[in-house]
Amino acid sequence: MRTTWVFSNKVLLSVLVVLSLSHHTHSDAQPIPGSSLEDFFNAAINFSTELRISEENLKIGTARKNAANSQLLPQISAGASISDNRLNQFNQSREFDGERYFLSLTQVLFNWQTFSERKRASIVEDQLEEEYYFQLATILADVAERYFNVLQANNALDSIDSEIDALSNQLEQIQSLFDRQLAQVTDIYQGEASLAAAQAEELRLEAELALARESLRSVSGLEVGPLYRLSDSSSVPELEFDQQYYVDQAQENNQLIRASKLALSAARERVSGQRGAYAPTFSFIAQRQDSDVGFDNLPIARTDNTYVGINLSIPIYRGGSNRAAVSEALSMQNIAEYELRATQLQTRERVRSAYLLLEASRTQIEAARILVESTELAAEAMQQGFALGTVTSVDVLNALRDQFRAERDLQRTRYEQITYYLFLKRETGVLKAEDMIEVGAWLEPASL
Repeated sequence: MRTTWVFSNKVLLSVLVVLSLSHHTHSDAQPIPGSSLEDFFNAAINFSTELRISEENLKIGTARKNAANSQLLPQISAGASISDNRLNQFNQSREFDGERYFLSLTQVLFNWQTFSERKRASIVEDQLEEEYYFQLATILADVAERYFNVLQANNALDSIDSEIDALSNQLEQIQSLFDRQLAQVTDIYQGEASLAAAQAEELRLEAELALARESLRSVSGLEVGPLYRLSDSSSVPELEFDQQYYVDQAQENNQLIRASKLALSAARERVSGQRGAYAPTFSFIAQRQDSDVGFDNLPIARTDNTYVGINLSIPIYRGGSNRAAVSEALSMQNIAEYELRATQLQTRERVRSAYLLLEASRTQIEAARILVESTELAAEAMQQGFALGTVTSVDVLNALRDQFRAERDLQRTRYEQITYYLFLKRETGVLKAEDMIEVGAWLEPASL
C-alpha cells in the first residue's frame, strides 16, 4: 500500500536526512546547537527511538511476508550419506561401504492455510507501514509544538522583563513624588508589591523556559541555541471546509485508523486460515535417488530411482486443536473490531477538538490584538493622567499589568494556533512535506 501522503513523507524524510548530514559533516566535532525548526526536525528523525522501533517493526513485517511467500515457492532439498557397514548373516560376516544420494522437489498446489498466511502477512506489512508513517508525522508535529513552546516561553520572559522595567520606572516616579510629599506611602507599597509580583512571575517564566528547552532537547537530542522567531506577518491559512469534512477525511486517511482497519483484515484472514486447517492439501513431488543400500542398510545392487507424483493429505482428527485455533482467531477478530471502533472515536474527537480550537484561535487572536492596542493606549493615558494628578498610582500599575499580560496572551494564542493547525493535518492524515516547509517559512532569524 502506497499513498500520496506516504510518498510525500518519504521525500520529506530523504530531504531532512540529507540536510542533517550536510549540517554535521564531522562526527568527532562538537554538535552545533539547533536554531531553525528544520534543525530539530532533522535531529529528531535520527534521534527518536520510537521511530526506530516502528522502522524495525516494519522490517519484521516485510521479513514475515517474504517468509510466507517462500512457503508457496518450490522447495528443493538434496542429501547424501556414506556409511561403513558390517553385516552378520548366517554365521557369515561381511563388510561393505554404502552410498545414498537424493534430490527432491516439492511444490504446494493447494494449501488454504499457507495461502491465507501469505495474504495475512502482506496485510500486516501494510499495517506496520501505516503505523510507521503516523509515528513520523507525530514526531514532526511534536517537535514543532515543543519548538513553539520554547519561543512562547522566550517571548513571555522578554515581556515580563519589559514589564519589570516599566514598573521600576513607575516606582521611581512614585518615590520621587513621595519625596516631595505629593504621594502617599501606600502608593510606594503598592508599587513595590506590583514589582515583586512581576519579579516572582519572571522566576516562574524562567523555570518554564528551562523546562521547554529541555523538552525540545529531549525529543531531538540537539542542544537548543538561539531560535528563530515567528514573523509578525505570518498567518495560518483559513480552513476551506467545514468540520464534518475533516472528520470524514480522518476516517479515510488517518494512519492509525488505516492501520486498525488493516489489523481487522489481518484478523479476519487469520480466521480464514485457521478454518482452512480442515481442508485437504495437494503437493507436487519429484525426486531422484541413487543408492546401493536398502532397508536397514542392507546391501543391494545400485539403483537409480526417479519418481513424480501428487501428494494428497486429508485431515480427519487432531484432538480438537483446529477448533481451539478457530475460536482463538475469532476472539482476536472481535478485539480488532473493538480497537478499530475505539481508534475511530478517539480520532473523531481529536479532529473535532483541533478544528474547534483552530477556528476559535482566529477570533481570539483578533480580540487579543485589539486588547493589546487598547491596553497600550490605556497605559499611556494612565501615565499621563498620573503625571497630571488625575489618576492614582494603582490605576497606572494595573494598566501596565494589563498591557503586558495582553501581549503575552496574544503571543501564546499565535503559537497555539499553529499547533492546532499541525494537529488537524496530522489527524486527518494529510500532513505533507510542503506543510512543514510552509511552517518553517513563517520563522525568521532572531537577528532580523
